[in-house]
Amino acid sequence: MQNNCPDSPDDRHIMVYLIMKCVRIIIVFLFLLIPVIVCGSDIKEYKLKNGLKVIIVEEHKAPVATFQIWYRVGLRDEPAGKSGMSHLLEHMMFKGTPKYGPSVLARIIQKNGGTGNAHTTKDHTAYFEIVPSDRIMLPVELEADRMKNLILDPKEVLSERSVVMEERRLRYEDDPQNSLFEEVVAAAFKVHPYQRPIIGWMSEIKSIEREDLYSYYKTYYSPGNAVIIIVGDVNADEMMKKIREHFEALPSEPVEKQMPSVEPEQQGERRVTLKREAELPFIILAYHAPNFPHEDNYALDVLNLILSGGKSTRLYQSLVYEKKIALSASADYSSFNIDPYLFYFFASAAPGKDIKDLEEALFAEVEKIKKEQPSESEVQKAKNQIEASFIMEQDSIYMQAMKYGMFEMLGDWRLIDKYLEGIRKVTAEDVMNVARKYLKEENRTVGILIPTKKVKSEK
Repeated sequence: MQNNCPDSPDDRHIMVYLIMKCVRIIIVFLFLLIPVIVCGSDIKEYKLKNGLKVIIVEEHKAPVATFQIWYRVGLRDEPAGKSGMSHLLEHMMFKGTPKYGPSVLARIIQKNGGTGNAHTTKDHTAYFEIVPSDRIMLPVELEADRMKNLILDPKEVLSERSVVMEERRLRYEDDPQNSLFEEVVAAAFKVHPYQRPIIGWMSEIKSIEREDLYSYYKTYYSPGNAVIIIVGDVNADEMMKKIREHFEALPSEPVEKQMPSVEPEQQGERRVTLKREAELPFIILAYHAPNFPHEDNYALDVLNLILSGGKSTRLYQSLVYEKKIALSASADYSSFNIDPYLFYFFASAAPGKDIKDLEEALFAEVEKIKKEQPSESEVQKAKNQIEASFIMEQDSIYMQAMKYGMFEMLGDWRLIDKYLEGIRKVTAEDVMNVARKYLKEENRTVGILIPTKKVKSEK
């Protein structure tokens, strides 16, 4: 019987195969161009006489813009016994100046169709607004005002301190897994301030007075210790006129930062056991690991995604899907810190499963990656995930600004290119080698959450 179709089934399969092959080639080619795309925007950099650095990226895709101001201060800068000061001061920055009273700044931004917020990390504190681009001059004036004119009313300090203490109680002390996390980090670090939680220890939050915050504010909230980042539908020249008008006259004293103590090399496994009312056992493994731009951080980032980049990756497939010993299993590593931090493993035991068995299963996965190189497809998939996240974030002006800010805090926004180049060079052998180098027993802190039964109160 003659086939009257223009192509036979075999021919169509061949055609589909060739088309898909071409698509893959194009995708790979586009990935090779990613650094040019990511950092190919028209980025303009300025520095005022008082040391304030300004980065402006003109993006005219939509009539919106973000204004962000980053201060080089976080928990690593806090004095001993005053953990949580950076975070509490972040709260107080919304409590007003003589010109704009409590919460007025937020209301002004909202009335003009925008939104704003802030965050505190181990290394920096950042404030941001996202507004229609024709209102972008508003945050310039507002942020300049609160950089130098914060009231820090004693009553407001006491009130907000109580708010932060309640926040800590709900997010950490009433959450067994978060409590275990804090205990593990505190055990992993002996001398470096990274041992402290960003929100602070409860007793130390309670000890922070208005005078402590004022001194901290005057020391670190200075033009020479800040970076402004603007991304969106703006004109850089017009922005700089406004920024100079409001910021250049602000005085800037040199910030003499004390270098934190260097964390000594861990010489043996440390263990933390926490008995709390909880539904299921939980385990955390923490290994000391280097920070960016150390030569090993690229392979560690790839390793992280090989282990825990979705439900098709190693930890989930092995512990949750195949062995059914865990309800959840993941890894976490971020090298974007000023000082070396930790590579984590997390797992929650499935109902009826022994936490010791889950611990052994986690150790087995660690040993497996140390003994055998991951497949080329695993490595390439992880590298593609990292690069794709950079590309997708370019669609958001907020995430663009965040990315520039994060790398600027690490030294220079141009390090974005260095990071992507380093990721591209990672091989399967590199991944196995960093696993052998850092995922060692003597470099490990183990935390175990043991659930306890709820104690009935006597009537």
